[in-house]
Order: sequence, then C-alpha cells, then structure tokens
Amino acid sequence: MKALALLSGGLGSTLAMRVMLEQDVDLAAVSFVTPFCHCSRGKGCGAEARRAADGMGEDLVVRDIGREFLECVKNPRHGYGRNLNPCIDCRILMHREARSLMAEVGASFVVTGEVLGQRPMSQHRAALRTIERESGLEGLVLRPLSARLLPPTVPEREGWVNRDRLLEISGRSRRRQMSLAALFDIADYPCPAGGCLLTDAAFCAKLADLMSHSGVEVEDIPWLKLGRHFRLSPRAKLVVGRNERENAALDATSKTGDLRFEPAEVMGPVGIGRGRFDAAGVATAAAIVARYCDAPAEGGVRISTRTLPHGPAESVDVTPMRIPEIDEFRIQQGRT
Repeated sequence: MKALALLSGGLGSTLAMRVMLEQDVDLAAVSFVTPFCHCSRGKGCGAEARRAADGMGEDLVVRDIGREFLECVKNPRHGYGRNLNPCIDCRILMHREARSLMAEVGASFVVTGEVLGQRPMSQHRAALRTIERESGLEGLVLRPLSARLLPPTVPEREGWVNRDRLLEISGRSRRRQMSLAALFDIADYPCPAGGCLLTDAAFCAKLADLMSHSGVEVEDIPWLKLGRHFRLSPRAKLVVGRNERENAALDATSKTGDLRFEPAEVMGPVGIGRGRFDAAGVATAAAIVARYCDAPAEGGVRISTRTLPHGPAESVDVTPMRIPEIDEFRIQQGRT
C-alpha cells in the first residue's frame, strides 16, 4: 500500500518516513509551506523538506497553503498557543490538504512525524483525535514514532504495516529521535524544536499590531520579518532597516504608495512608511530614521523622502530622536 508522508524536513517527519521505508511502504511526500516558516537556513521555505526527500531518494510535492493558513491565524477555531500559533487549526488544515492529495498520488493513508506529548497544544491525545476527526482522516493517520502508544490505525489493523516494528516515543525529549537519526545516518537536520515564527513573541507583536490596525495579507509577512518596527499613529507605521541587506529587502517588499525615507548626506538606513502620513508623521518618521544614521546625535540630519514608486524627492531637516522617545513608538511584546 502507498502512504502520503507529511514532510517538513525536520527530524520527526524525516524519521517517520525512514521507519516506513524500513517496512518497504511505498511513499509519496508532501511539504506544506507558509510564509511563517523560518527554518530554511536561508534557502527558502520547503528547502529542508526537499533536502530530506532527496536524501531518501523520494519525490516531493510542495504545496503553498499560505493564504488558507493566514485565515487560520486571523480566526483560529481552536485558539492560539502561547503566542499567535494556531497549532491545532494548522494541523487540521494540513491534514485536510493531505486528504485531498491522497487520491492524486494513489495513497491509502497518511504518515506524520508527530510524537505524543511533544508539543503541548497539538500533540496530546485529545488534539490528535480532533485533528483526525475534523480533517476527515479518522483511522488513516499513522504516527510511526508513537504508534504503539496510540490506538491501532487502519493500516495497522489491515496489516499494511507491522505495528510491532513501530515505535513508542513520547514526551518532549528528543534523545530517542537523535539516537534513531544516528542509526539511520541522518545528519545536519534543522530546527529540532520547531521553526514557526508564530511561536516567536517579538514577531507576533508586529503581526498583532498589523492585524489590529490595518489588517494583514500574505504579501505583508516578509515585511514583518525585517527591521525595527514603529507604530506612529493608528494609521501610520514605519519600518527601519538594520543593515544593508535589510535596506535592500525593504525596498524589495515596498508597495506603491509607501513613503521611503533615507539620509540625504550621510550613511544610514532605509525607512519605509506605510499608511497615512501627515506633516507631523513625516517629521516623526524622519527623526527616527535620523537616530540610526552615521551623524552626530545632537546635530541636524537631512532626510530625503519620496512616495513610491516614482514620487518626487523632498527633504526634511530633523534632529535625531532620543532613544527613550523612540521606545514610545517601538512595537514590542505586550504593546499594540
């Protein structure tokens, strides 16, 4: 029988596939990607799954579910974890997508790398049952790493896989998984503790701010990963680059109508303003950008501004804002 394996490229899902291959189960692998992944080591979301699939000689289907997942983030039916991570809704979405893909690849059941009790929100027994029920996959999700601690699934009852050769791992420790990785000669695996930005408090503060003021779309997510973020008013936000790479990335993720700030006479960062800026807002944004320029802290700085993409260049002379004043505008955990 053929199984569809949910492969993130992390250790758990890679081991689950290897355990199945040890039983000569025919596999198809799928990686579901979202803009909140930060576990790709600079190679792009889905790259780790492709590396893992290539290492096992298996084909991989990559499916972008970013827009559907963002709706889960905005309105999670099963709530959030510690930050803005809607883990149960995320797993239900992925399992539903997997169910739709099963017929396409000729799979009879689904394999995942989940471990009982490893993640407090989505991998306890009740959550696992909820995920199966609401995705329409009851009895068809095999979790090889914890299978002997869970009720037998259809593939076990039907003899498609040998339950006695499955595992009984539970809890948050990954020592057993690491031992298995050594046994299977799996090395250089990323993110053993997870790679979702929605568990990062600093990122979630920026996301929550945007959701509460102007709403958020998939195209906004790369912007949230960059720079220093400041809320100037309910209708105006500023992001300031921290280095040359971020300056270039801010330019690349800017939108028509954004206001671009840059020092006119000294070295310094790019700032991108989004929203509605009056004269006072422009002056405030320019003073913040000026603080991070290569200029004397007490001297005046000329900041060039223009509306993107091709608005006329203007300039404003400002005194760099002091850090305590800047902190009043900074978006950070606990403040929206």
